[in-house]
This record gives sequence, structure tokens and C-alpha cells, in this order.
Amino acid sequence: MSITPSKKYTAIVTGTSSGVGRFAAKSLLDRGWHVLLACRDVEKMRKVAEQDGFPSDSYDIFHLDLGDLQSVRGFVKQFHDTGLPLHSLVCNAAVYLPLLKSPMRSPQGYEISVATNYFGHYLLSRLLLNDLTKSANQGQLARLITLGTVTANSEEFGGKVPIPAKADIGNLEGLEAGFHDPIAMINAREFKAGKAYKDSKLCNMIANREFHRRYHEASGVVFNTLYPGCVADTALFRNAPDLFQKIFPWFQKNITKGYVSQQVAGDRVAQVVCDSAFSLSGVHWSWGNRNSAINAPFSQALSEKANDPNRSSRLWDLTAKLVGCDEGDSAN
Repeated sequence: MSITPSKKYTAIVTGTSSGVGRFAAKSLLDRGWHVLLACRDVEKMRKVAEQDGFPSDSYDIFHLDLGDLQSVRGFVKQFHDTGLPLHSLVCNAAVYLPLLKSPMRSPQGYEISVATNYFGHYLLSRLLLNDLTKSANQGQLARLITLGTVTANSEEFGGKVPIPAKADIGNLEGLEAGFHDPIAMINAREFKAGKAYKDSKLCNMIANREFHRRYHEASGVVFNTLYPGCVADTALFRNAPDLFQKIFPWFQKNITKGYVSQQVAGDRVAQVVCDSAFSLSGVHWSWGNRNSAINAPFSQALSEKANDPNRSSRLWDLTAKLVGCDEGDSAN
């Protein structure tokens, strides 16, 4: 059952100009929330908001390039300057560049998939945690929601498929060594663009669970991840081979029967953001194994790698160092 719609609830959603983020934002707006649309292409976002009929008094568009840590800090300052409260942060945006033969680098010199999908969201979450805690302390809803993926969770079939390789962050050797050229993988091994994406999403899920362990009890903030289903035709795959973009949606619709539309996936994200049924913290929500008839959400187990407290704590510390979290940042 949804919280009573009210403009007093404010959410930040990353990656809202297309895909799941776009439809999650629309679903939250339909529930009466005020949504900050965080995206790289502001002009594209304006056109999408107009096309989708977003109510003009219920959203703001902010530039955010998660691959650039300075952009993340600038975004947070801009948000704080508004004086708005924050009730939910939705870490949705991601880049997937499977055709890269050599690593692309962020302005800080980090491999771009990890920099955008993981480092940017980690820093954003750290810097906004106090805002969420303030809402929780006032007895209001406060949730940090992160999008995961089946391909990074070895507890599920999709996470066992070795194409190009399974998610594997090893002992974090690449982060330990500073994660600069020539290192491009978290485990410091050979660069594989598709695997870099999986690794980054695994880190997203680990970090959210570590937020839960460190801060849920004291802050009252709910920390959850979710996989809303296989959105096979999302813009996430726009850099995949053309043949893949044609075959993958057909395969999910007709063979696995696991296809989920962007609209359904977006609504599932909104449910985890604001519905009372998702108020338990430290959960990875799923809607079935994609090739099953199960439609009701349930708590999906995460892999041993995601649940190892020692690896999680070490990942947290190394990431904090690489993104430059210091005593002036929230949630140290």
C-alpha cells in the first residue's frame, strides 16, 4: 500500500532521461512525489519531461555526470542550495560499454563503468546520507534504493553465465593499487568491458548492504537493492552489438518469458521507494527468476561475495579513499 501522495516527499533519481529511471520518475510523480531528475543531458531530459507530461511544479532537472566526482559534489551542493528535504535517493543510472577493447577513463582516471556505476553513486550516497537521516529522525519515510542486476548475483542463473566472464572483484587488488592506468579491473586482471559492468553492479549491491550494516539502526534510513526484471530493450544496451539489440528482447519475450517492460520496471522501482511493503531494510527485492510465473516480490539472496562482511568493509574503505571522502563529508 502506497504512502498517501504528498508533495512533501522528495526523491532524487539518477539516470532519468531514458529507460527504467525515466519510468521510475514518472511513477513517483504519479504518486504525488516531487522528483529531482538527475541526468547528464539536461536538454534531452527537458524534452522527455514534456513528452511524458511530467507536471511542471513537481520536478526539477539537475545536471549530474556520475563518472566525474567533481560533478557529483557540484550536484549535491546545488541540491542543498534548494533547501528541499530528501526522502529517497534512487541510484539507477548506469553505463554499459561491452564493445570497448581498451578502457575508457573518467576525469579522475578511473575505468568509466566502475567510475560511473559505482564510485559516483557511492559518493552521492555518502554526501546525501545526512539528508535522509534528517527525514528519518522527523518520523518520515527515508530510503536509499540501488538498482542491482541478475548478472552480478551468482545466486541466480544469470549470474552464473560466463559471458564475457562472471562478476568477480577478487581481493580488490585493483582498488588497492590505486585503480589508475594501466589497472582497469577491480581484481587488477585483464580488461573485459562487459565484466567491468557486472563488477560495478556487484559493488553497488555490496555497498548498499554495507550502508545498511553501518547506518540503518542509528539513522532509521532503509537501505535496499532491487532487480526489477529483464528490461531487454532499455537504452542501457544502446552500445551493444546491433544483432544483440534485436535478438535479446525477442529471446526474453518468447523463450525465457522473462521480459519486463520499462514501464513495469519503473513502477517496481517506485514501489520499493515508497510502498509500506518494502520498509524492511537490508533486502534485495526481486520479482521472480524471470523465467518463472512468480510475479509477487520477494527477498532474493545475494551471493557469498556480496555478503562477506570483511570484503564489504574493505571495499568501503578503499572506495572512500579513491573518491576522496574526508572528515568534511557526511556519514564518515
